[in-house]
Amino acid sequence: MVDADAARTAVSEPSVGEAGAPRPGPFRRHRLALALCALVAACGVGLQYVLMVPPLYFDPYYVWLAARDWPHIPLEQWPFSEVPHQVTRVGLVLPARLAQEVLGPGQIAYFTVTAVGVALFFVGCFLAVRSLFGNVAGLASVLVILVNPLFTMTNPYGHELGWSTGVMLPDMPGAGLFSLGMAALVTASRRTGRDRTRWLVAAGTAYGLAFLSREFVALMFVVIPVFLVLLRIPWRRNITIGIPMAVVFGADFVHNQIVWGNPLAGIISAAEHGGLSRDRVTRTLAAESFTRAFHDWSALGSVFIAALALTVVGWAATRDRRLLLVLVWFLALGVPITLLSGVLNPQSISLRAWLPRYWDAVLPALLAGGFGTVALLWQRVPDGPRRRLRTPAAALAVVVAASYVVVCVRAVPDLPRDTAWNELRTWLRGRNDITTIYSDRRLAQTLTFYVRDPWGRRTWNGRIESWPHDHYSLPVEAFSAPVLWTRWRGQEAQVLGGWRPRRAKGWQRLWKSSDGVLQIWDHPSTLGQVPPKLTPADRSDLH
Repeated sequence: MVDADAARTAVSEPSVGEAGAPRPGPFRRHRLALALCALVAACGVGLQYVLMVPPLYFDPYYVWLAARDWPHIPLEQWPFSEVPHQVTRVGLVLPARLAQEVLGPGQIAYFTVTAVGVALFFVGCFLAVRSLFGNVAGLASVLVILVNPLFTMTNPYGHELGWSTGVMLPDMPGAGLFSLGMAALVTASRRTGRDRTRWLVAAGTAYGLAFLSREFVALMFVVIPVFLVLLRIPWRRNITIGIPMAVVFGADFVHNQIVWGNPLAGIISAAEHGGLSRDRVTRTLAAESFTRAFHDWSALGSVFIAALALTVVGWAATRDRRLLLVLVWFLALGVPITLLSGVLNPQSISLRAWLPRYWDAVLPALLAGGFGTVALLWQRVPDGPRRRLRTPAAALAVVVAASYVVVCVRAVPDLPRDTAWNELRTWLRGRNDITTIYSDRRLAQTLTFYVRDPWGRRTWNGRIESWPHDHYSLPVEAFSAPVLWTRWRGQEAQVLGGWRPRRAKGWQRLWKSSDGVLQIWDHPSTLGQVPPKLTPADRSDLH
């Protein structure tokens, strides 16, 4: 499982080529790694295409709005005043703005941004694990994540578990960039001279960019000196890593000063984020956040818990520095986010560590530890028995991998994709008889993408009005125009506490998607009336 190049541990001396031999170019030396990275990235983007989650509401939508308005993002106005920690993440906002400028304000731009984040995550995971334990372990780690329901069941219009693949959130790109930094750091431990310096600069740059996407990865920065000790990189090299990080932070501070008038706007908004959670939180529940995140949401998430247990056993048995490295990596994030999830104060929750996506940045560490332990224990088997067991062991590994994939795929009852939304786009295109649609705010925010074509060109010129998702009674003005309705799946609260339009109450269904996910109803007693415009311009997030 451990290939020849990556098997040179971080504590080994770097290999030295034959004196005077010509050194191959970087692309030729790394062509296998580059080809595998391309494969992994393609698999990640392919997964996103298979899932095809509609552009989602709230956090991703507000980032999208902020990107459209950048650099004039009014943090003092709603909705930005309620979610400043989302829109001050320039590592997400600026790529989204670039995508809108190049590809238009539609689905194609949205999914381009998410695809880049997905590719970064899977490539970062592969390279981090590969740098420690080789190509096979790296590919196996990607496979474990790629098909796990925590990453494939992401559509609340179907059977949502968590927001991850295909959703424009900071977790996957931030985790991917931090993992790239770890891969560069481990690679630097096997290099000398200028080559080592280049890899350390690359590591520092990746760490800094990760912070721009997901600010709490900074919690792991405090253990970078520990990483250097474990990798036997001279202590003074902390400066080499710190310089590019400082440059990235400096650029961020300058941007924040220009756009928001405060160089620390991002840090302040992140620090002030939190409060009393809507979920039930006790210190005991908060302390169990890791196991809750990877068991309660889906039993198949337990593979990550098993990987952690295996890593601890492996390090106790082998004392391999690589396993200690990944344990430090895991604890550097796991301890602080668990404390901030309610252990310190259940009445003030800064991070909800019981959500699986909050742990994305340490999943490569867990999988590296799990597969690394298997590889190290296998190497301890005597040569004779190991040769005899090689074929049966390989066959067993294939069977286990195939079984895992089958079980994970079968755990997903259906993948509704955005079929219903595309059908609604077609039904609305060019209609003049419907001038207004009312809906739950979650639906309304997603609908803004489907009154446009995928490139962002308007196809329906009516108005979208909404009521807050936590309301329990239908606003009276919603009787004056068609209503978009769905039955929410997963953990989402139902529209108006379970209300639904019924023919017995005078409602008439105008349209229904082929999969039954979306419906449009109207109240015949008010057909043709012009609805009042009740949503003030400064309180509307629908554009």
